[in-house]
Amino acid sequence: MATRVERRHRATLIHEGWARGHLRPLDIRKGDSVEVISGKDKGKRGVVERVLPEQQRVAVRGVNLLKRHTKSGVKGNIQGGIVDFDGPVPYSNVMLVCNRCDKTTRIAHGVNELGRRVIVCKKCGETYDRAQV
Repeated sequence: MATRVERRHRATLIHEGWARGHLRPLDIRKGDSVEVISGKDKGKRGVVERVLPEQQRVAVRGVNLLKRHTKSGVKGNIQGGIVDFDGPVPYSNVMLVCNRCDKTTRIAHGVNELGRRVIVCKKCGETYDRAQV
């Protein structure tokens, strides 16, 4: 039985029109370079810091900078003040940047010689090599 939070989350995904309420797997992973294609940070490039598949969002370094006002800790070990951090952006608002041709590209799937699934650049046709993170 789904909890109330899970039902609300599924209703949000259905409302947003993503795969009839089911989570779709994200092809972009931590360490990939992406470019924002819509929103207030359109045109900015950055590296993915974290992926939130349950929310269909990615956090990109230098994009969607937000401020959080924090209190100092009770024991004095946490300093208070204003902290800048990268907020997550929707997965559909970013596009992968090919590391060979340095252009934004749609993602195609293929199989390499070893039988593993790989991502292929639609523009140059080369397989996308992920940096080891």
